[in-house]
Parts: sequence; C-alpha cells; structure tokens
Amino acid sequence: MSRRMRLWVLATGGLAVAALLVAGYLRLPHFGGARHPYGDRAVAASLARHTANVISSVNFDLRAFDTLGEESILFGAVLGTVILLRQTRDEREVPPAPAEVAPAVRRYAQIMLPVALLCGLYVIAHGQLSPGGGFQGGVVVATSLHLLYIGADYHALERIRPVGLYEVGDAAGEAAYLVLGVAGLLTGSAFLANTLPYGTFNTLASGGTVPLLNAAVGMEVACAVVVLLARFLDQAVEIEDANGPTEGSTR
Repeated sequence: MSRRMRLWVLATGGLAVAALLVAGYLRLPHFGGARHPYGDRAVAASLARHTANVISSVNFDLRAFDTLGEESILFGAVLGTVILLRQTRDEREVPPAPAEVAPAVRRYAQIMLPVALLCGLYVIAHGQLSPGGGFQGGVVVATSLHLLYIGADYHALERIRPVGLYEVGDAAGEAAYLVLGVAGLLTGSAFLANTLPYGTFNTLASGGTVPLLNAAVGMEVACAVVVLLARFLDQAVEIEDANGPTEGSTR
C-alpha cells in the first residue's frame, strides 16, 4: 500500500470516528444536574438481581456486551504480542545465567507470593459483593506469580509458569464468556442476559450470571498477563556480524 493510500485510509477512519464522537456529544445530558437517571437505574437493577456491588452489576449485567469487547481487546493484544515476539528460524534460545538475590528479598518474595495469590483469588471471587472483580483480581494473580522471578530466578518462574497452559487458559476464559452469552440466547432471552437464579443477596452465589462472567474475566486476564510478561521476559536479542556481537540486551 502506498503512502498516499495509507493517508486516505487514516483520514477516512478519522472522519468516521469524529462523526461518532460528535453524534455522541450532541446527546449528552445537560450540565448542572444534581443526579443522573442512569445512577438510579443501575442501583435498582443491581438490587433487583441481588448483586451487592453496583459496579459489577453494570459491567457484567447492564453492559456485559461492552465488557466482552474490553476482554477481547486484551485477548487480541496478547495474541498479537505472541505472534510478533515468536521465535524465528534464525534465532536461538540461550538459557539465562542464575541471578544472585539478597536473602531478605528472597524471604519477602516467598512469604508474599501465597498471600498475594490468595488476595487475587479473593478479589475475583467476591467481585459481585465488594469492590474488585475479574480484571483487578486477574492482574493481582498474575503479578503474584512473578514474585518468584524477583525472589529467586527465571528458572524458578518457568517451573510454575508453563506458558502453553496459560495460553490455553487465556483462550478458555474468553470462550467461557461467549458461552455464557450464548446460554442467554438458548434460554429464549438476549445475548449475555442474566437468566440464572439470583440467589440470596450478599452471598457468593448471588447475582445470577454475574459471578460466572466475573470468574471468566478473571481467568482470562490472569492468564493473558502471564503470557504477555512471559513473551517479553523471554526476549534476549543479540545482533552479530562477521566480527562478532555488536549490540545486545540481556534478559
């Protein structure tokens, strides 16, 4: 594609986005109002569906389709990173040298790893009850595993982080969200409709499909972040010419 054609494609896309923004701005509510109807409707809907955390009710019930788009953006970004940073035929993998870690840092990482992992799982499981959810908890879970990289070395991280399994988990989390959406259609309602029993208010089993969608997002986000960091940590580039190495960076 020529440079002129790329500019035309950019200009066309920019004009389309600008038209959508203008159309959206024209329909915004007026300034100066003390309250907005959406807040009242969101709270009423969350209470009606026994979801104590209104934010999770909005994310996984009222606008669950939008959340699917956000999850898919992360999934697509990780997929693109995996393709971009894959090992090519003219590259070779060299094991990294063992790292020396201060004893205090090692002890801190060993103590905090299970604590951080448990906190992340708690945030995911209680997302429909209290602040948090799959996106936040998934990042905490993925980060907790990498405390082993800080407190030990890369080999230790590799033993608890089989990238292939996390890639499957990333895809499974995305697929689970879609399957729950299709389940709403099969029950005669709408895509991603909250059709399960709502349960007892303020319990783990409350909220209908909200906790299930929350768990699917938590699984996808946790696995996606692990895979994303794995691809960057695996990079060790050294450019060589006839006279030997000329430029490099270590893992």
